[in-house]
Amino acid sequence: MSTPAPAVPARGTDTEGLQVTATELARRSRLPGWLLILWRNRKCRIGLLMLGAFIVVAIFAPLIAPYGPRDDDFPTSLGPTGGHWLGTTAQGEDVFSQLVVGARTSLIVGLAAGLLSTLIGLVIGLTAGYLQGWVDEVLSFLINLGLVVPALPLMVTLAAYAPVRGLWLIIFVISVTGWAYGARIKRSQIITLRTRDYITAARFAGDGTARIIAREIVPNMTSLIVVGFMGAALGAIGGEAGLAFLGLGDPQTVSWGTMLNQASLGGALLTGQWAWLIAPGLALSLLITSFTLINFGIDALSNPHLREE
Repeated sequence: MSTPAPAVPARGTDTEGLQVTATELARRSRLPGWLLILWRNRKCRIGLLMLGAFIVVAIFAPLIAPYGPRDDDFPTSLGPTGGHWLGTTAQGEDVFSQLVVGARTSLIVGLAAGLLSTLIGLVIGLTAGYLQGWVDEVLSFLINLGLVVPALPLMVTLAAYAPVRGLWLIIFVISVTGWAYGARIKRSQIITLRTRDYITAARFAGDGTARIIAREIVPNMTSLIVVGFMGAALGAIGGEAGLAFLGLGDPQTVSWGTMLNQASLGGALLTGQWAWLIAPGLALSLLITSFTLINFGIDALSNPHLREE
């Protein structure tokens, strides 16, 4: 009796060479593991693509904008036309060109102010949580003071009475009013980390305070620091838009907030120029949404249960 021939796997079925799991793909890929985790998360992937589109627009704004943002040689208060896709302002400026250039301002403010406030909160929070004692009491008092002082009135006051106006003033105002919440969270986290065995071992090995914080503690707080930066950047983008809308921004700087301010002052609703009013608000909403979606992937970095294969 003849022995039946071994079955040959049909084309398209899983064979040993084709059985590649997501983990194996991560190992074979040259991309960093954290980037693969972010990219696998669907919400984060959408957010990264949206943020990447805004970054490309901001970088190549002079090439994308058909006109200069301050060119006022066009008819005033035009609706959307072939030559002016979003119409013109009450001063005869092209709305689409201002929208493109304004992306650069919002991203600069968000990244710079978010980074600065994150650094301030990180230094104060880590110092207070690790050293404790009278240092913790003094810094905790400053943190609590920063939390109870209303941020918006303080921002408005600082921006209104500053002797000079400019983009970096807005960044400074947003940074000094938005660090306290991040510092409070980082202080709480380092209090739990400073008693771990590996911290005690590093202390007995003779490592100094700065080395222990930089080499042992900060790497274990990466996700928390990144999440804090994203939140600070979101607050900075919204804060700049709010100050500019109130007329407290730099009048020489084109941003989405100044566009909303000029649309309000120019009577965009009365003249039926919906594009002039809606476009900067929609752009702000999409940029803030992109940061929010990226946060889902950042959460997956610290919580393996949230990761998508």
